[in-house]
Amino acid sequence: GLAGGSGEGLRALCGRSGWGVGVASRRSPGQPAPPEAPRPAAPARCLWQPGRWRGLAPRRGRGRGRGRVQGAGCGRARARARGGPVWPGLAWPWRHGRRGGGSGILYDRPGQVGKDSFGNDYVENLKKNGISTGQNVIVIVPGANLLLNCEDLKRAADVICKAKVVVCQLEITPAVSLEALKMAHASGVKTLFNPAPALADLDPQFYTYSDIFCCNETEAEILTGIPVGNLEDAQKVGRMLLERGCKLVIVTLGAEGCMMISVEEPIPKHVPAGKVRAVDTTGAGDSFVGALAFYLAYYPKLPMEEMIRKSNCVASVSVQASGTQSSYPYRKDLPRDLF
Repeated sequence: GLAGGSGEGLRALCGRSGWGVGVASRRSPGQPAPPEAPRPAAPARCLWQPGRWRGLAPRRGRGRGRGRVQGAGCGRARARARGGPVWPGLAWPWRHGRRGGGSGILYDRPGQVGKDSFGNDYVENLKKNGISTGQNVIVIVPGANLLLNCEDLKRAADVICKAKVVVCQLEITPAVSLEALKMAHASGVKTLFNPAPALADLDPQFYTYSDIFCCNETEAEILTGIPVGNLEDAQKVGRMLLERGCKLVIVTLGAEGCMMISVEEPIPKHVPAGKVRAVDTTGAGDSFVGALAFYLAYYPKLPMEEMIRKSNCVASVSVQASGTQSSYPYRKDLPRDLF
């Protein structure tokens, strides 16, 4: 395969951010990881401060404190993000050495909260401002990503149309992602679509031009209006998306694994994930999607359920290390039975 994209996500096995149009690939053995940005010398400021940004409509989120926080800079978004989803942002004011992570994801390595007055005060400050202290919250400021247009796709047409798998999502202009799916589909290239960040008014053509439609619980709720709290809810989502024209739907359920349903196999299947001690779940969805793209490209004869099981394993490895890109494993670090 070939790599198409830049920035956060397309590093080891394709990911979420960057151009939003990825072609199945894997990192070359021995390729060094990018250097880490300097850690801030002073404690990070709270991501959300009531009244700081004019014109915003804050919404209080819910979360269970676990003694970990996701460090982030001060960004602007149209609504206060509850735990879990990726939210589009409006601006990225630079603060205290924080970084934008390629495509502008407000993300830094998570900090362990100490059992002292500083750690307690930090957690209390988050709670007072309605911030979930149990799940990560990511705000994306697309920046130059939105400059990618259909003319760029035309220049990359030869690469897209000769690929084994094309991965698209919504961190670029949706119309451009849709056009990439159409180009790939017309050439018989397998298409994998991850609707992140999700849009309630998603163009219906995304459903029909995606061979595999993969969303998480939050994205599923935004798309269908069905809150996903268990496997049965995910099955309802899957059936609704099939009715909209999807061929195969995967709803990722975090530690509970995935639910899959397809036109050919309309009886939903639960593909559980192995139990691990998660250190940082940021980027787990990217890891799953990238791994699935890898198996589609290099092991196309595997049953889909087996591809999903193996992708779950790769994602389970990634959550046991801190960071996004830096947590994605090399092939040499994975169990041999995955290959």
